[in-house]
Amino acid sequence: MRTYLFPVVVEEDPFEDGRMAYHAYCPALKGASTWGYTKEEALKNIREVVEMTLESMKEHGEPIPQEPGVEIFTEPRVAVTV
Repeated sequence: MRTYLFPVVVEEDPFEDGRMAYHAYCPALKGASTWGYTKEEALKNIREVVEMTLESMKEHGEPIPQEPGVEIFTEPRVAVTV
């Protein structure tokens, strides 16, 4: 088992009526993007999108990107954001 660490981007993306929202995406994974009403929700959602994207890639025999910024570990890791 490998643990992958992908950088993600979260940007403010307000609605036209002024309500705040956030757009999140993973540059290393084509099409991996989502949004949330809060930054925390956008981060939770992009984590789910990255997991689903990687599971789909594995099922279809596609290689997992190993671009600069993507870290790969062979031992378990815990990511904590504070």
